[in-house]
Amino acid sequence: MLWAVSHPGVLGWLGGTGTHRTPWPHVRQVCRLERHRIPLRGGLPSGTASVETTYYITSLPPERADAARLLTLIRGHWGIENRLHYVRDVTFDEDRSTVRSGAAPQALAAGRNLVLALLRRQHCSNIAAALRTFASRPRSAIHLVANAHRLMVK
Repeated sequence: MLWAVSHPGVLGWLGGTGTHRTPWPHVRQVCRLERHRIPLRGGLPSGTASVETTYYITSLPPERADAARLLTLIRGHWGIENRLHYVRDVTFDEDRSTVRSGAAPQALAAGRNLVLALLRRQHCSNIAAALRTFASRPRSAIHLVANAHRLMVK
């Protein structure tokens, strides 16, 4: 459930520098999002339900982004987080990389992004499983990279 507040009197209480009654200049709405989670095992509820509350601020006025639109934007952000950053952090173990100098970190990140793009174009839903498959079938991996131009034109 999402609540959004855009009343100037309420927003006036937000201080940009910690000063009481000194409003942030571009804040147009403050949001509170409550997520209710029920763990699933085998598609059935399992374990204890939990509630997580997060807060957001935005410069979008209510005329451009009502609560439903804000919720869509937040979900879109988490879609990117789950489809890209989570895969890079967990599957590629990017956070533990010791490559830190020169252009190497950017080159490795570009390579990982290319691999993700190629696998997504192949409609791979489980990136880790696809990587294991290609690791055991190097000719298939070479074929995928060699024919990347055909996949990326779509």
